[in-house]
Amino acid sequence: MAFNIVLIEPEIHTNTGNIGRLSLASGSNLHLVKPFGFELTDSRLKRAGLDYWQHISLFIYENIEEFYEKNPDANMVYFSSHGEKAHWDIEFKDEQFLIFGKESKGLAPEIIEKNLDKTYKIPLYSDKVRSLNLANAVSVVVYEGNRQLK
Repeated sequence: MAFNIVLIEPEIHTNTGNIGRLSLASGSNLHLVKPFGFELTDSRLKRAGLDYWQHISLFIYENIEEFYEKNPDANMVYFSSHGEKAHWDIEFKDEQFLIFGKESKGLAPEIIEKNLDKTYKIPLYSDKVRSLNLANAVSVVVYEGNRQLK
């Protein structure tokens, strides 16, 4: 069983490093879509991923168009605070692509508009919080998916 964790234009090296470690721990693949807000050679990225980075199943794309071209028939679900359904309502499948946007703005509005029926949110129970940290959000979704599939 494996998920495909997709980060579109990630901006924060430590989030990406932590998500890399999570992808390895959960048996998932990590897909990174440029542009990045950091260099992949950044020592802080490697430190957050510890010495696991070399073992991660990593795919890198120059832009969102290349990502879609290389994964045309993939089963994709998207995550945004603008989603109307909760993440636990997803019918998780092996090899599913879990798509997350950048830390500052999330997914681009046009991606959400084209995929509204496949866009989910992680419910928040305080009006004082706009969103979860990206690494935490990915963890919540991946382990809910693992729970459902096992």
